[in-house]
Amino acid sequence: MSILENMEGPDELERLNYADVDILCQDVRDMITDVVFENGGHLASSLGAVELTVSILRNFDPYSDRIVFDVGHQTYSYKILTDRRDRFHSVRSLGGISGFPKRSESPCDHFDVGHSSTSLSAALGYAKARDLLKKNHEVVAIIGDGSIINGMAFEALNHLKEADTKVIFVLNDNDMAISPRIGGAANHFAHLSANPYYRKLKKAIKECCKGIPKGETIEHILGKAKDQIKSLVKPENIFDSLDIDYWGPFDGHSVEEMDLIFSLARKFDKSVLIHLITQKGRGLEMAEREPSVYHGVSSAVSRLKKASKSWSQAVADEIGDLAERDPSVVALTPAMKEGSKLNGFAESFPDRFFDVGIAEEHMVTMAAGMAAGGLKPVAFIYSTFLQRAMDQMTLDVCLQNLPVLFAIDRAGMVGEDGETHQGLFDIGWCRMIPNLVVQAPRDLVDLKAMIAEAMNRDGPTAIRYPRGAVVTSLCREGSKSVQGLKAEILYPSLGEVTYMGIGKTVNFLAQARDEAIRRLCPSPGLVDLRTIAPLDYETLDPILLRGGTVVTAEDGYLDGGIGEAIAARSAELNADVSIHRMGVKKAFLPHGTVEDQWDICDMTLEKAVSFCGEKTERKTG
Repeated sequence: MSILENMEGPDELERLNYADVDILCQDVRDMITDVVFENGGHLASSLGAVELTVSILRNFDPYSDRIVFDVGHQTYSYKILTDRRDRFHSVRSLGGISGFPKRSESPCDHFDVGHSSTSLSAALGYAKARDLLKKNHEVVAIIGDGSIINGMAFEALNHLKEADTKVIFVLNDNDMAISPRIGGAANHFAHLSANPYYRKLKKAIKECCKGIPKGETIEHILGKAKDQIKSLVKPENIFDSLDIDYWGPFDGHSVEEMDLIFSLARKFDKSVLIHLITQKGRGLEMAEREPSVYHGVSSAVSRLKKASKSWSQAVADEIGDLAERDPSVVALTPAMKEGSKLNGFAESFPDRFFDVGIAEEHMVTMAAGMAAGGLKPVAFIYSTFLQRAMDQMTLDVCLQNLPVLFAIDRAGMVGEDGETHQGLFDIGWCRMIPNLVVQAPRDLVDLKAMIAEAMNRDGPTAIRYPRGAVVTSLCREGSKSVQGLKAEILYPSLGEVTYMGIGKTVNFLAQARDEAIRRLCPSPGLVDLRTIAPLDYETLDPILLRGGTVVTAEDGYLDGGIGEAIAARSAELNADVSIHRMGVKKAFLPHGTVEDQWDICDMTLEKAVSFCGEKTERKTG
């Protein structure tokens, strides 16, 4: 049996010699690689943090100390080495363990995360709770170099001196976020990594030894280890300016080196930031060579389905085509160039592509400034990350009615990434913002039309689209098609039931209609709403006033959603119509496949078809 298979808990790590530690790290990497290539997940980040995790667990107790990770991309080795090794094969599957830290999953997970740059603030909160409740444990926050440049992380760093508490910050510097990091802070970290100094070594050693019994012995040990640990403090760095003790950089793949530094940090009586240099994708040649490609790996099943062009690629291609003809078109993204398929745009128009790093708020307001200055900015952003820039979207873009196009990727259920990454909120809060046009295409034909119209609109537009393969053409028999903000009646109702969908749910309802007809139900009507805000009541009102049954379906929350708006409209009209809403109830959807999540929400063909057999009565539900 391997060393990993024989381990019963993280407390056993401290007793391993360094030769066995090397073997254990390889065991962990093998397990991560095998499971991720089967289940999908975040590979390169977790491979790069194995030794770091081992050393953290050799020097801190995950049951009593508070260990807080940022984002969570790098926590697979932590899960394996704490209490989830035997369940790791279930990661990201329905009923299995989460791909991110989750407090309800383990006492070793101390903060739920999924979005970046929250760890430093959470750790400060934990540290003040410890102080005020007079407890005695360490608080450790592990943050990546891509996450620490976010404004929220800087706010926490800026507050550290005022907070007057002790926290151990660990900067995991692999020279990458998802894609290579960018900006002045990135250059600063590169400078720190490449230029070791020793000028403050002696002073740092003395400060470290102040509260330690037999401090002279430790100073002697550190003196002998000087070549190994390089330097403890570098002059002229940003952390000095914030009055934060900076130690580093150190080798994030040398457990022996990190053990020395972490043991010292435990005994140090002040907060400290420890800078570690790691390699993303460590130990897997293909991931070392292309860390961005192997940041996130699709499951074995998903890889078999990837022959078709994705929605993300379709949107990026369309914006690229427009940029060829219009030099005022620019593209922005918050460190999601790979995910939003913008590599081609960046190569074709390097002076018109702006990767702002993990800084969603800045990106949206920058886009507002660009629009005010005469450009046509397209902000490519995942639905879940747009939530972080809600204020900027509302007040900096929409209040001023500026022509910014928001390309909202990963809208709706997204699958295995779980609660923190679902794109379920954008319908509810976007549709209530004044001046904002919100649309969702059912196929590539509508996508092209909506983008073209948005780029010629005087105000802001948001176009949401799902994860997965783009639908080339849906319900396009004949030449019928509508433009602008109109809804489209794809099939009139020949019975009592009319289906109303938006975006991805139009395809779902089209399948339900076909199944209802196959079961000899009177042919249901089908309406593609196309526009979420403003809803096209000119087209919808006659359908509501006709009576019968209307079934709405949306891949977002029912509260504040389209179905709710249509039910309210029917009440205003005093329409004798029965309205049934299909969508997501007020709950955070767990990780699993998208199909799992639709089933959880009872968004099934059987459910949709069942309305075709109901008697009509006036009600809403």
